Amino acid sequence: MQIIEIKKQALNILDGIKEKLFSLSCDFYHNPETGLKEFKTSAACVSMLEEFGFKIDRGVAGMETAFKAAFGNGRPAISLLVEMDALPEIGHGCGHNISGLASIGAAIAVSKVISKIGGSIVALGTPAEEIGVGKIAMIKAGLFNGLDAAMMAHPSSKRMVSRVFLGLIRLNLHFKGKPSHASAYPEEGVNALDAVIQTFNSINAMRQQLRSYVRVHGIITDGGAAPNIIPEKASASFYVRAKDLDELYSVRERVLNCARGAALATDCELTIEEGADMNAPLKLNKAFADIYRRQMEFIGLEEDDFPMDKNAGSSDIGNVSQVLPTIHPHILLKRGINIHTREFADATITEDGKNAIMEGAKCLALTAVELIMDREALEKVKTDFEISKG
Repeated sequence: MQIIEIKKQALNILDGIKEKLFSLSCDFYHNPETGLKEFKTSAACVSMLEEFGFKIDRGVAGMETAFKAAFGNGRPAISLLVEMDALPEIGHGCGHNISGLASIGAAIAVSKVISKIGGSIVALGTPAEEIGVGKIAMIKAGLFNGLDAAMMAHPSSKRMVSRVFLGLIRLNLHFKGKPSHASAYPEEGVNALDAVIQTFNSINAMRQQLRSYVRVHGIITDGGAAPNIIPEKASASFYVRAKDLDELYSVRERVLNCARGAALATDCELTIEEGADMNAPLKLNKAFADIYRRQMEFIGLEEDDFPMDKNAGSSDIGNVSQVLPTIHPHILLKRGINIHTREFADATITEDGKNAIMEGAKCLALTAVELIMDREALEKVKTDFEISKG
């Protein structure tokens, strides 16, 4: 059967489940669950996929809310990532109730045509994106082994196929000094808060020599017990971000040297606590992006003209892109509002939210169909990935 006919069938299937997808997305909005606690969300996703005949593995990679839902047999095996977690207080201000349902919709649409095209479609429920651990744990557990490509689509105020994601390293710095009465005997104390403040000052002085896309930002997590006590303990937490791994590690070392110098200058002891896993930069794949872009054009959508490296963040999707070809396009929710806001969350349950789910689901489903049916296109995607590894 011709690829155009298969694509039209997939689109018709999505039109038939549109209201069901949107209703579930609204349920997630009204019942937001944070990372690794997406119990009801995960159960609802699994229930819908199970209803459409997917084989389900629950609680994979040691996470209760993670799941693998597979349909079909053999290769190519295309993965759709289902993000589920909400933000504390803000709820679904990152729109995972949109992106997750777009992936589920796409997976269902492809499953309905897969007997005609071969291969398999795998929906992976990836918890805790906001704390950057879910996909990393699933990589380590081998959930991405045997897959040919991975993708998802994220809601945004813009429509973009390729977007830079910075690598991210988390650092917690703990300084220990010596307490003393701040007025009567200040000379007998060693001020741990001074070390924290000096660390911030040194990092701020370093910024002039950092590239424009490098980010270092932090907060004081412990500043002492009371103003009349020289702080015995003080701590700060920093995020270090950069476009590539070499620069990420280089800036990390410079930040740590700022802390070491501050400890030396203030006579404090320094303990460095580093996050167990970094978020890797997203490895862009032009051939893969071009396939997705063709599907946008197929359903009459145009990409916005916006620099791909502007307003960059970080995500554990970058780690996935280091092990197999990956794309993370941005679908349009509503212009003029930014992610991680209540306004963004509220937009997900409007007609704009329904349209965003359908945009993502349709483009992802059509991309999966093309990857499965056009082996030459898939080989180009794999070649791009191998070249990017150097």
